Amino acid sequence: MKTFIFSLSLFLILTSCNTAEKKSTKEETIAPLTVAEKIANAHGFENWKNVKRIDFTFNVEVNNQKGKGRHWTWHPKTNDVTMISNDTITYNRRKIDNTAMGADRGFVNDKFWLLIPFQLVWDSSATITEPKKAESPIHKETLDMITITYSNKGGYTPGDAYDIYYDQNYMIKEWSFRQGNSAEPSLSNTFENYQDFNGIKIALDHKKDNGNWNLFFSDVEVTLK
Repeated sequence: MKTFIFSLSLFLILTSCNTAEKKSTKEETIAPLTVAEKIANAHGFENWKNVKRIDFTFNVEVNNQKGKGRHWTWHPKTNDVTMISNDTITYNRRKIDNTAMGADRGFVNDKFWLLIPFQLVWDSSATITEPKKAESPIHKETLDMITITYSNKGGYTPGDAYDIYYDQNYMIKEWSFRQGNSAEPSLSNTFENYQDFNGIKIALDHKKDNGNWNLFFSDVEVTLK
């Protein structure tokens, strides 16, 4: 009887050790977050899975003159999109035809401006550099910077690059767009007037350094499921 109890105890100890070892090994194999994931999470990416619908209007103001904006309604889970501008167009991004292609080009551009922190994670085919310290183009601050570069094949604007400047909290403060991965920036803007929409943090204003140009978002609503 004593021999049986001793054997059972030894078996339980060995089993417990083996389980603990497997758990420890599993924990050790979890990859650390990338910089792109840290930036996305700082802007509320963990809440995106709960988003049922997002509404926003894309606007550009030059010399205090506001152009006609494009209003979008997007259901991320079904990829149904409605654009309201000169016309109203509704389509599904999984079935884009010639009628919807022009609208979708606008949607991709406007969504990219709105949700660039999340695009860093979504656009897995793009390449992202290691972070480095750099001077920001507008406010001349020393910030961390990564560059995301898109492939020369596919997409509406192949080969473009974006230099993303972010602070110690991984919040984007400025960026430079370099068309076709050109050496010099084609456009540089701030990321400011951040607001929280059901856990999704969005910069509503993007200004140039001369102060007379602002790309901004209005009518933003984030509906959770």
